[in-house]
Amino acid sequence: MNIKKTTTLETTESQVMKTASSYIIPADFPDPDIIRVDDTYYMVSTTMHYMPGCVILRSYNLVDWEHAAYVYDELEDTLGQTLQDNKGIYGKGMWAACLRYHNGKFYITFVANDTHKTYLYTADKIEGPWHKSEISGFYHDMSLLFDEDGKIYCVSGNMNINLTEMKEDLSGPKIGGINKTIIRDTPENVILGYEGSHIYKINGKYYIFFIHMPKGKMRTEACFISDKIDGPYTGKDVLCSDLADWNSGVAQGGIVQANNGNWYGILFQDHGALGRIPVLVPVKFVDDFPVFGAAGFAPRQINVPDNRPGYEYKELYSNDFTNPAWQWNHIPNKELVNVEPSAFSVKTDKTSINVTKAANTLTQRTFTENCCGNVSLDAAKLNDGDIAGLCALEGEYGFIGITKKEGKLKLIVAEHKIPYTPWSMGVYDDEEPVITTEKDLDSSKITLKATFCLEHTKENVQFSYYDKDSQNYIDFGEPVKLRYTLDQFVGVRFALFCYSTKKAGGSAIFKDFEIGIL
Repeated sequence: MNIKKTTTLETTESQVMKTASSYIIPADFPDPDIIRVDDTYYMVSTTMHYMPGCVILRSYNLVDWEHAAYVYDELEDTLGQTLQDNKGIYGKGMWAACLRYHNGKFYITFVANDTHKTYLYTADKIEGPWHKSEISGFYHDMSLLFDEDGKIYCVSGNMNINLTEMKEDLSGPKIGGINKTIIRDTPENVILGYEGSHIYKINGKYYIFFIHMPKGKMRTEACFISDKIDGPYTGKDVLCSDLADWNSGVAQGGIVQANNGNWYGILFQDHGALGRIPVLVPVKFVDDFPVFGAAGFAPRQINVPDNRPGYEYKELYSNDFTNPAWQWNHIPNKELVNVEPSAFSVKTDKTSINVTKAANTLTQRTFTENCCGNVSLDAAKLNDGDIAGLCALEGEYGFIGITKKEGKLKLIVAEHKIPYTPWSMGVYDDEEPVITTEKDLDSSKITLKATFCLEHTKENVQFSYYDKDSQNYIDFGEPVKLRYTLDQFVGVRFALFCYSTKKAGGSAIFKDFEIGIL
């Protein structure tokens, strides 16, 4: 099923133009950075604790996107990234990658907030293979610039923005090179200081874009300009705009020049439980200064050149368990899972208190504000105390599943509400979920369904099961309220899980997943 998009094509003498919604991907793809190589655009996005990680998407018109690559299958084989510590790296992992193309080679750089390292990945092709190395130091929200004189610079930081000249091999700072703070935000005037750096050299001038959140305002895009790499830089806010009445600023991301010379920015907007949504915004340069959007506002529609009209893009969601739309929640133990296009089986090797500690959970993003997913579950090999099912996974989650109690199988709906503020980071969920609804089952096989309404102020999921007698889905329990919280820092996902609370060794089989866009 295709996501509903309203688009039109218009042919000029030299270029086919496409008009489409500025919400280019109605799903959680935050912190975008973008480049164009010939007629192809590539965009990288944050994937945090999900594996494989550091997703790269491909487009020929900036509106329609498909999967191009993951940069890595596993980042670091740590106790946290494998969930062996029963904490995980929620809200950590890789953040805000920089994507660049220079002298025939692709570069990806980012920091991981659990390992406290800065990573460099390079490849000759976007599909890889990607070669991994490290950059000495830690560069928050870093952005690279390959200057025309052969020098390489990194801009990074929060509140105070730093410029660091790098070695030619990008292994670390250049000895004796530039290393200075070039821009400072004012702590007394902001809730969030400058971060999310993106640096470019355009027509001989250096441009650095940031986000910040001035007191009394929403997230805001800013830009600073200099004639010299090390400053002085002068700048101001360039976009403070809500879109679709979310009371959330469209900000943070990269800019790119299309083949016809026009400039565009891909920023993102917070959409509650659905996550952080990429938004395409036109950019014009007036007296060498960028102007975002129309009259200071992010538009609902945008007109873009289409480099390959008629190209058929592969969807960013899938029923096929082997499709790259699916990611593991942390690094899996592949000896305990089996993944085929229409079937996924998982066995436990430890006990867990809740689904966030469950290893080998397979996930996929929710898509659009109204979507659903159903899957068939075979729970015949659960042990007493085991729970398996379909979860709406984020910091505050809910699930429908089967548990085994004293030898009997029960259908349950459960939910969890965080005991801390939604802005808490570096915290871990150590509580059992609350079972709100349950009933006895006379079969180990059942089809489960999650129906999401992620519209503003609603944000819930209704669980149901397929009743063979009536041949209909029957709602089970009340809708579970969802919300975006910073303990996991991601949008809600479909998640297929199995965990043991008493004795390891139980297993479950999931078959025939089907996603629907409503």
